[in-house]
Amino acid sequence: MIVVKDLENRYRVSDEVAEARAAGRPVVALESTIVAHGLPRPDNLRVAREIEMAVRDAGAVPATIGMVGGVLVVGLEGAELTRLATADGVAKLSARDLAVAAAAGADGATTVAGTAAVAAAAGIEVFATGGLGGVHRKAATSFDESADLSTLARTPIAVVCAGVKSILDVGATLERLETLGVAVVGYRTRSFPGFYLSDSGFPLDWSVDSPEGVAEILRARRAQSVHSGALVVANPLPPEEQLDPALHDEVLAGGLSMMESGGIAGKDVTPFLLAHFHEATKGRSLEVNIRLILRNAALGARIAAAL
Repeated sequence: MIVVKDLENRYRVSDEVAEARAAGRPVVALESTIVAHGLPRPDNLRVAREIEMAVRDAGAVPATIGMVGGVLVVGLEGAELTRLATADGVAKLSARDLAVAAAAGADGATTVAGTAAVAAAAGIEVFATGGLGGVHRKAATSFDESADLSTLARTPIAVVCAGVKSILDVGATLERLETLGVAVVGYRTRSFPGFYLSDSGFPLDWSVDSPEGVAEILRARRAQSVHSGALVVANPLPPEEQLDPALHDEVLAGGLSMMESGGIAGKDVTPFLLAHFHEATKGRSLEVNIRLILRNAALGARIAAAL
């Protein structure tokens, strides 16, 4: 049941982020779902702070987005970040959930879709995350597709990511991004990364070699005033830092088989497979996850600085 609260003061930008925006300093949006739902405790809070520090070290101000007590916050303070990392029952907020959660006075962590929508509304042009959601396997019958894709189609923001998780249907996801008009460029690559893997096996039409090159694309979009969707910057891990491809394929096949026999479907698929990867790789998949997020945060900061 939704409990309607006082709806005034349901949105706040931190002093640090507001001052940076007013002074024209670079700001990078960060999601909070990875803090509340994507990483195990107590590593999640430590990694969340490391992600923010990676942004600072690369010359920008981090703006981690989330909801605390129904208040949507752009630039979570330390105590607020701790609350979302340690509290039970933190809601997972896509763009569609923001107003409902605010009315309920909820604590919530924003997904890629939720973070992108809020960041763009706050005038932040760059968002760094781990990987995008996408089209799920067997989506032809389940119609299971992440809201990330449709949100990015209408949200003017640059999203730095390591592609999409290989547990998804990567080819179908790229087809949907093309249909939705979302531009994808590889960062120093012509191959779309597969999150844990440097190369998903799918080629890209465009690549860029520097943060300044990404900034130039964004300037061109502004000047043209034609496109209002996102720019996806696909930043792969170096091959020596990826999960071993043979191990990856073995673990994925085992996880898909277990999922089929267990009747796991819908929203339970992704958390099940990610947990399976963590267990079957003895934590190596988590180490890869953390490395790629930190790399994306640093690249996002350099792009924001170049703008």
